[in-house]
Amino acid sequence: EKHKSVEILDAKTKDKLCFLDKVGKILPSFSLYWYPARQSIRLDPKGKSLKDEDVLQHLPVGTTATFYFRDLGAQISWVTVFLTEYAGPLLIYLMFYFRVPFIYAPKYDFTTSKHWVVHLACMCHSFHYVKRLLETLFVHRFSHGTMPLRNIFKNCTYYWGFAAWMAYYINHPLYTPPTYGEQQIRLALTVFLFCQIGNFSIHIALRNLRPPGSKTRKIPYPTKNPFTWIFLLVSCPNYTYELGSWLGFTLMTQCLPVAAFTLVGFIQMTVWAKGKHRSYLKEFRDYPTLRSPILPFIL
Repeated sequence: EKHKSVEILDAKTKDKLCFLDKVGKILPSFSLYWYPARQSIRLDPKGKSLKDEDVLQHLPVGTTATFYFRDLGAQISWVTVFLTEYAGPLLIYLMFYFRVPFIYAPKYDFTTSKHWVVHLACMCHSFHYVKRLLETLFVHRFSHGTMPLRNIFKNCTYYWGFAAWMAYYINHPLYTPPTYGEQQIRLALTVFLFCQIGNFSIHIALRNLRPPGSKTRKIPYPTKNPFTWIFLLVSCPNYTYELGSWLGFTLMTQCLPVAAFTLVGFIQMTVWAKGKHRSYLKEFRDYPTLRSPILPFIL
């Protein structure tokens, strides 16, 4: 059993932070000054963080191993982030729907819209975010426990701001229903619900791929559930269905802020899907070649 020496330098300043002699197999778990989630230990100052499972013997280091330490800043749990992100839009939208005072003219306080599509839109929007909250609590398994605290301000501005902008116009006393009336609304509702079921099906399939407490990654494949068959063509069908849901909601409300939210969401999800697709290709040699990141054969 060969022991090694380990030195740890600051990734930015290259100052020596500590030196450990005679370290065995396991990477020492340092808590230099932070709780573990806040720190990153890497082989290269600008490289990727080492994982908790990494073993000293298997790393490309000589008898003296040099590691770089980086403070990742204040961290917050993913669950907290998602609950905050999603509870906001749910409540904000409802405030506009019930026309609480100081939003529209006083004569409209606590009045309700005469258009049934406005009530349907509120049900769909609320359903979407209640679904997301429940999935965060009971379905998702997170590979990383935490994310930087600053992200929560950015994410909440995005979700809460768009929810307010959409809700202001949809619930506005002067709102006009879609051009093609009932037929357009029915088609839109069908698309919305189909995609919500699809999105949920994908989340369940991804959950079943990762056993409790593990961080192992596998290639997702279609299951017996027909909604998961899209895995044959797409790496991240959860985003494909999410996009479909918001296209349905745009068609239902025929409202510009909803279209803007859908477009911005699509751009962001495409970035995530391409990243995920790349990491699948890198990690799995036998990854199916037919798959695109988010839109079959296109993108």
